[in-house]
Amino acid sequence: MKGWERGALRAMEFVAQPALAGAAFCLLALGVVTWLPALAAAGSALQDWRGEGAGRPFTGTLRAFPRFWRALWREGLVATAVLAVLTLNCLFLLDRGSATGLVLLPVQVGLMVAAAVYALSLAAVCAVGTDANPRRRAVVLAFGSPRRTVALLLVLVLAPLAVLPIPLGPLLLGPTLPLLLALSLLTPTDSRRPV
Repeated sequence: MKGWERGALRAMEFVAQPALAGAAFCLLALGVVTWLPALAAAGSALQDWRGEGAGRPFTGTLRAFPRFWRALWREGLVATAVLAVLTLNCLFLLDRGSATGLVLLPVQVGLMVAAAVYALSLAAVCAVGTDANPRRRAVVLAFGSPRRTVALLLVLVLAPLAVLPIPLGPLLLGPTLPLLLALSLLTPTDSRRPV
């Protein structure tokens, strides 16, 4: 194979592998409260791909899901309830149009953003599986540095918008691109330690 062909195949791999993990995530997240364990399972499969070059993120996500479901089902339930309540609060405050509503709306949006960044960080920390206390490490990853927090927030918001031209891009790559950034911030080298 020529150099340009090898380079083209490698470039396509950087789209295909996160998309396959995203497809498995979408399938597993159909259970509504299963999205956080599914995100951690996709993170584990992507971390294997990053570190060991394992090219099976779809089946890797499906295989890892039961382990993460047992570890994160409570957090997934709480995170789903919190995000649902905050979304309903925002919709209610937008509908009211009062001065109090306009003051409380940024607070609700801020809480929603903080919950989303923390959930992404928790999924990444659990996917790497090197910490005895993943919740504390997730707080440090999410909020320990203002630059990291802003980077995670920007990729959470902009990744689904950036992949809009790709068919099913926001569904397949929307969750996995922020996850890849969180994994690279957590483990900048390509080393993967077992859970």
